[in-house]
Amino acid sequence: MLFDTHVHLNADQFEEDLDEVIKRAEAAGVKNMVVVGFDEKTIKRALELVDTYEWMYAAVGWHPVDAIEMTDAHLKWLEELSSHPKVVALGEMGLDYHWEKSPKEVQKDVFRKQIALAKRVKLPIIIHNRDADQDIVNILKEENASEVGGIMHCFGGSVEIAEQCMNMNFYISLGGPVTFKNAKRPKQVAKAIPLERLLIETDCPYLAPHPNRGKRNEPAYVRLVAEQIAQLKEMDLEEIMKVTTANAKEIFNIKP
Repeated sequence: MLFDTHVHLNADQFEEDLDEVIKRAEAAGVKNMVVVGFDEKTIKRALELVDTYEWMYAAVGWHPVDAIEMTDAHLKWLEELSSHPKVVALGEMGLDYHWEKSPKEVQKDVFRKQIALAKRVKLPIIIHNRDADQDIVNILKEENASEVGGIMHCFGGSVEIAEQCMNMNFYISLGGPVTFKNAKRPKQVAKAIPLERLLIETDCPYLAPHPNRGKRNEPAYVRLVAEQIAQLKEMDLEEIMKVTTANAKEIFNIKP
């Protein structure tokens, strides 16, 4: 039984063959997934999907790359959506210093507003972090994000940053990069993270794991992530699947 904690089946890349993608996921043992919406279009599509499939859940938030486009009306909309019975988290939110579409100060402001909202509605948060480790950690501390906790999505930082995040009530989620041959950091993190703080994801359609690197990612491939972590931790695959599924249900408050 696998739980893919971060998918974008709401992306245009799945428009043509969504049914087949879902069938392959089920065949691979994926029993639950969280569809993440990060702007108006993807949030609406995520909600359509979770209303159609009983075993899918949604997260709604505003992506840092598009922070400059978020209005007070959007924030109010996110607050309204937070009461939807299948919305289990807010996000993805955070900081992205790779792309320059939204100024850093705007990203930080939008990030802080979403953390404050999560605390009001009592939902965990899903963090997007690209090239912004220390600013992410600082803002999480300053805003007391430990009050709701959440997930460091597709974590690419160091063991030290992971430990700081875990100390603030965050889980570390690993995806396709942990399977890449030369990806030293994710492999180090996989070995170091205690089982009770570990999650797995695909972030599909992005970051497909080896041997599918460079192709479109899909939820069925989360099994490859689990297999790699089991190998790195020298553990049984079934145990990794069991623990990461239990952890996901815990953070998302999904009853067994």
